[in-house]
Amino acid sequence: MRNILLDIQYDGTDFCGWQIQVGQRTVQGELEKALERLHRHPVSLLTAGRTDSGVHAAGQAGNFRSDMDSIPPQKFASALNSMLPRDVRIRGSREVHADFHATHSALERRYRYAMYCARFADPLLDRYRLRLPGMPSLSRLNQMASLLVGTHDFASVASPKEDQTTVRTITSAAFYPDQSGLLFEIAGNGFLWKMVRTIVGTVLLLAEQPDAAVMFQRILAARDRGAAGKTAAPHGLSLYQVRYPAELLVPAGTRTLEGTP
Repeated sequence: MRNILLDIQYDGTDFCGWQIQVGQRTVQGELEKALERLHRHPVSLLTAGRTDSGVHAAGQAGNFRSDMDSIPPQKFASALNSMLPRDVRIRGSREVHADFHATHSALERRYRYAMYCARFADPLLDRYRLRLPGMPSLSRLNQMASLLVGTHDFASVASPKEDQTTVRTITSAAFYPDQSGLLFEIAGNGFLWKMVRTIVGTVLLLAEQPDAAVMFQRILAARDRGAAGKTAAPHGLSLYQVRYPAELLVPAGTRTLEGTP
């Protein structure tokens, strides 16, 4: 049995999230349907992150075990794309180490939240970006974003499952302008349910306050979801990239050069 890694991209607008739900259209459901059609038996797909309804992915990762020896690893991408709907695509496929697990092997997950500034909605941007009435203070936004970096308790900006720890390690967090408006990029070892969107909703609410960073620090320290702002809409969020150990990205027995496959 070969362990196959998929590089997955999707428009989450018309999906009820990643995870299979009875009677709902989901990304996992469409992918496993295509895998079953290809293999002629059910195939389970593991993933780096279970995105919510309406959330997109530019660099989702998923792996499955395949008993098909007739297809080279890199050809699974084109084979699956011929069976998938237009809002899901496999950008690449490869064989990886038998111990690779898309969820548990991840070292870092990187998300982007996209915004644009306009008086009226732009139909060419509105599907993938949150509309803001004006450009908020980039300086204040980044003062607040810098408070996220490190290992902290993020109970104030998440909706965790029962008995789930709310401590996470964030390696980077920053706002920066782009051609269409504004991007927030955040990376860490893991994220809680609605964590990124609640961070965005909260810092946007505080952005025009002179003491925004002090207020945000108090919110984080409160460890109380009621202290934070509203959760930002899902359509601006995308799972952008997942990083894994280089030695797991190749089949067992294959050497890596300078830490890369």
